[in-house]
Amino acid sequence: MSTPKIQVLITGATGYVGGTVLQLLLSHPKRDTFEITAYVRSEEKAKVLRTFGVKTAIGSFDETDKLTDLASKADVVINIADADHFAGNKALLNGLKKRYESTNKAPAFIHTSGTGVLNDDALGDRISDMIYYDSKPEQLEALPDTQIHRNVDLEVIAADKAGYARTYIVFPGTIYGTVSGKLVDSGITNHHSVQVPGLIKASLHRGNAAVVGAGKNVWPHVEINDVAQLFVIIFDAALADSAPHGREGIYFAENGEYQLIDVSREVAKAFYDLGIQKGPEPTPLTEAEVTAYGAQPLGANCRARGERSRALGWKPTKTTEDFIASIRPEVEAIVAQFAQK
Repeated sequence: MSTPKIQVLITGATGYVGGTVLQLLLSHPKRDTFEITAYVRSEEKAKVLRTFGVKTAIGSFDETDKLTDLASKADVVINIADADHFAGNKALLNGLKKRYESTNKAPAFIHTSGTGVLNDDALGDRISDMIYYDSKPEQLEALPDTQIHRNVDLEVIAADKAGYARTYIVFPGTIYGTVSGKLVDSGITNHHSVQVPGLIKASLHRGNAAVVGAGKNVWPHVEINDVAQLFVIIFDAALADSAPHGREGIYFAENGEYQLIDVSREVAKAFYDLGIQKGPEPTPLTEAEVTAYGAQPLGANCRARGERSRALGWKPTKTTEDFIASIRPEVEAIVAQFAQK
């Protein structure tokens, strides 16, 4: 009698992070032991994914009944779609509870949050000496419940405490880097991150590289392929039930830090060389611009250390030097996109 395959549900499978994680799962050495279902928003994308041997379901995070039903059939849910959609995330957890009730075995929930949960209100004017460690859950527990991502994170941890799911939360810093592979070549995945491209687009809109305040604040960074490797390491550990979960299932993805001013200066140099702005320096956003561009998080301090991630065997390779070097190609790609519009 053959062993039933492990059922894996992944959301955000055509996104920047989700697509990179899915590619690693498709080439996983134990790929023949699990079946992947991807929850996507369009039949067009679903059709392409099916050519890679991925089952699909179509819907949005607003369709909570669909999410609950899909999660109720999963042994592992990898959620990379929306860190802040409370109802959608709660629906996934409700489905996992049903799975537990029908199997008497706690399924695994690998959830994507972000180090933005650590943000302060510096607005670029100071560097903080407060550093958070994923090995110290009491630090996160001291955060206000009103911090971004926090309400969903608390629900995820509560599910583990209740015993019906084993939960693992990944907190990436600023993600950067180029994605490649068969899924990317198929044209259905997002090629760009959010944070640095968002700064570049706002800068293009105003005609000069932007910085929040003096840009003294600090953020962690992590390269896209490094962070995807962390997801797979946690996936493997979840299948073996060999990693901390719940309150201690906190995993920061970072491999160094940067000050915002260094990013803004790189954007400014590229803009100057491309003839977009007259001088090679960034200029501060006005208070109105900070609000209009939603740039408050860019000016926050967000300092994190992934001790637990590394203890699990994660070995990121890309450094701060790699991060800074990635900015000019990002600028050039986005400028080219704008030129085509």
